Amino acid sequence: MPEEKGHIHPLTQIINNAVRIFSELGFEVVEGPEIETERYNFDALNVPKDHSSRDMQDTFWIKGAKETVLRTHTSPVQVHYMEKNKPPFRIVVPGKVFRHEATDATHEVQFYQIEGLVVGEDVTLAHLKGTLELFFKKLYGEKTAIRFRPSFFPFVEPGVEIDVSCFKCGGTGCALCKRTGFIEVVGAGMVHPNVLNGAGIDSRKYRGFAFGMGVDRLVMLKYGIDDVRLLYSGDLRLVNQF
Repeated sequence: MPEEKGHIHPLTQIINNAVRIFSELGFEVVEGPEIETERYNFDALNVPKDHSSRDMQDTFWIKGAKETVLRTHTSPVQVHYMEKNKPPFRIVVPGKVFRHEATDATHEVQFYQIEGLVVGEDVTLAHLKGTLELFFKKLYGEKTAIRFRPSFFPFVEPGVEIDVSCFKCGGTGCALCKRTGFIEVVGAGMVHPNVLNGAGIDSRKYRGFAFGMGVDRLVMLKYGIDDVRLLYSGDLRLVNQF
């Protein structure tokens, strides 16, 4: 009887593909700790003390460890890197993050993100747009529809959200995409001057853009998986398809 071959989990496949694409674009791959201080997870990213994301309902705080959390995003790695390196640079940060929130078809308490950061003297919002458009066309194909819209995040200004056309309905609107035809996958924008200055980079000389995307949603879009919880169920019937 022939031995059954192992299968690479779809999350790992997408992370590997995304890292490969960004590496081809000149990005360095960087990683950081999953347990973070309040300073790096919030303060250094221009997230104020009274911000809702600091509530117990949104963040896992480490019992017995003062001002320590399970990171809620991979953005703290940006600050660690900026404190130790001089511009110009381009980095991409894959990793697991944690949010204390109710689970549903598109949300989990633990999930994976890919963070990107570019800092230089002449970086603009157009560079951000071009980079992400190229990335999604390489990942999903040339016909992929992408939508940019303004948004707010404390660590960028201006901020944008990038949506990709819904895999289930093809953009016509369904329950999964909340009848919009698109699924939000990226939060991005120009790095806030407070974040640059706080990390020791002169915002009068340098500018940068940053983005963060949920790998789980990238997987759902790529392979037509309609419930993110399936990715963490341990069901080999899912994994063995890949």
